Amino acid sequence: MTGDLSPAQEWWSAADIAAARLPGLPGSVRGVNAYAEREGWKDNQEALKRRPGRGGGLFFHWSLLPLEARLKLFEQGVKAPAEPPDRTTAWLAYEKLSDAAKAEGQRRLDALNKVELLHSSGTTQVQAVAIIAAEVSVSPRTVYNWMELAEGVAAEDRLAYLAPQPPRKRVRKEDRTQYKPFMDWLKSAYLRLEGPDFAPSYRSAVKIAEREGWPYPIQKTAKRWLDAEVQRTTQAYLRQGVKGLMRCFPAQIRDRTGLHAMEAVNADCHKIDVFVKWPDGTVNRPQIVVFQDLYSGKFLSWRVDHDPNKVMVMAAFGEMVDTWGIPKRCLFDNGHEFANKWMTAGAPTRFRFKIREDDPVGVLPLLGIKMHWANLASGQSKPIERGFGDVAKVIAKDPRFAGAYVGNRPTAKPENYGSRAINAAEFLEVFEEGIEEHNARTGRRSDTAKGRSFDETFAESYASAPVLKATEEQRNLWLMGQDTAKLHKHNGSLTFHGNVYHCDWMSQEANRKIVVRFDPEDLHSGVHIYGPEGGYLGFAECQQKIGFFDLEGARATAKRKRQIAKAEKKLAELHAPHSPEQLAADLNKHREETTALMEAKVVKPVFAKTPRVSNFRQHSDPNAEAAQEALILEMDGGRKKPAPASKQEEFKVAGTPEERFSQAQDIERRQQNGDPVGDREAAWLEGYQSHSEYEALAALKQAFGGNNAG
Repeated sequence: MTGDLSPAQEWWSAADIAAARLPGLPGSVRGVNAYAEREGWKDNQEALKRRPGRGGGLFFHWSLLPLEARLKLFEQGVKAPAEPPDRTTAWLAYEKLSDAAKAEGQRRLDALNKVELLHSSGTTQVQAVAIIAAEVSVSPRTVYNWMELAEGVAAEDRLAYLAPQPPRKRVRKEDRTQYKPFMDWLKSAYLRLEGPDFAPSYRSAVKIAEREGWPYPIQKTAKRWLDAEVQRTTQAYLRQGVKGLMRCFPAQIRDRTGLHAMEAVNADCHKIDVFVKWPDGTVNRPQIVVFQDLYSGKFLSWRVDHDPNKVMVMAAFGEMVDTWGIPKRCLFDNGHEFANKWMTAGAPTRFRFKIREDDPVGVLPLLGIKMHWANLASGQSKPIERGFGDVAKVIAKDPRFAGAYVGNRPTAKPENYGSRAINAAEFLEVFEEGIEEHNARTGRRSDTAKGRSFDETFAESYASAPVLKATEEQRNLWLMGQDTAKLHKHNGSLTFHGNVYHCDWMSQEANRKIVVRFDPEDLHSGVHIYGPEGGYLGFAECQQKIGFFDLEGARATAKRKRQIAKAEKKLAELHAPHSPEQLAADLNKHREETTALMEAKVVKPVFAKTPRVSNFRQHSDPNAEAAQEALILEMDGGRKKPAPASKQEEFKVAGTPEERFSQAQDIERRQQNGDPVGDREAAWLEGYQSHSEYEALAALKQAFGGNNAG
């Protein structure tokens, strides 16, 4: 400390004062000590501090100095005394230490406590330090160093300051500015949805760097820099998309113990991995819709059909309400078959189909049932997905379905794939048996079941749960499909889906706008007619049984975590400034003419003067032709209705992903508004909606809004 004058110095030795050459004070150590004796500095114990360690010595507080000297120090910028050490920071650092470091801190504290005990009993400090140093097998200088660490620290905090801290890692400052062009190109090449390996991306970047004269680090260093600059979640978003990003975050854990039976239900559709032959001759994989009680996990009702649609959803919902009662909450998949107007029209959180002022209110808003919408393809958001994984896997591999099982993915087809299709009646019997076994199986480990079956868990809670039952009037009101119509302007009859309905009272209501409610599974049983304001007008019998009702719902779309996706999209633009097109252009830049290479490597075909026309069908396998024909029938819903040639020529698929997605949206809007849609357009849309490109663009549109999904 001698000779070191600091602007914030609070305690001064005689040597410090002499070296500072302050006005009114001697310039030698002896003179300063003599001055201190004359002025009685040593009598003011609060302004004195003894130096720890060998040799000792006194320090004087700056307030003892004469006025001229203090003014000089203020002119030089003497600051207020330093704050005492932050005990909170010290204890936080102590908690991060290893057990060995904490044990060493305790050993040091015990040694200092023994030194103080000997010193207080009459032993000099030097002797006390020497005795304890020999006892703990260290040098006296080491003990003095420990005393300096604990100086000015409260006794209860000394352990945190005495524990040895790990040595600070030397961080070499690296100037990476010169490597920025190379790293930008490398990150753009590596952080792509194709998910390339790092090594080939690095080699491509090195080629560009050598041509452009950019400096570049070795591969290991480049990977370390990239991982340090681009966080893991951003890499997942850029290389795996939104789904990969969502896997970086844990699923929400929901507690069902606070519910009771029929307080909340969950519904979803699932495609069974079995080929089923329907009465009309169609062969396909059936779709099931199931309503599940969230408290117990029990499957309450279900329906089966070719494709997910609102008719099967309404039928399953009606069976559940008729049997068990009216739930308070419904958790639905955010798809068209669930967000249909029959069930959800008038709900504030419904964003499907065009909303009209004369739309009748849906079932759920009429009953006051609160709706919740789950994310598409997210089993974490829909608890029923776990039940599907249990039931569907067991039922699909039932011995009675041998030969009809198709596998749960295209690469898992069994050897006997497509050798058989199970009859629909037999399938329904086996499926019902599987549902009953699923509900009755004991040993369930959920928080509510606790080893019991879903049936037992549901029954115990249902016996005391406040569940509302539906009246017959309510059933006529909402357990039916609904639509708006207008009675005939002369005789008051109603023509609905090809059927004609009339009763005598309807002649008095001719040309009136009405709301018609009907049983979607039996249009010939008659309809109930209401006024636009909701008043019941009467029942109408079916006079001419012509048409039969059938509607199909569209495929579901998903919504994503908006804030996370927005942030990651911005980071993606920063970390990957070069587009794939730019990367390709850089790699192809300054390439030599490829004509010679083409002539050397490409085999020139030699054609006959009169090329023969090969008829593929003459050499094809009859079994393969039959299988192909069955597949075409299956994709076309069992009806082969080729569009006219003019229609086929008018429709052309767009070139870019954004244009194709916009084209699909236009077709969907025309379908929803009842505008004409060609067969080829409808067939292309059905296949495109199941493609990953459509799902990704739809998810981005749902997350970020706007018309441009890109």
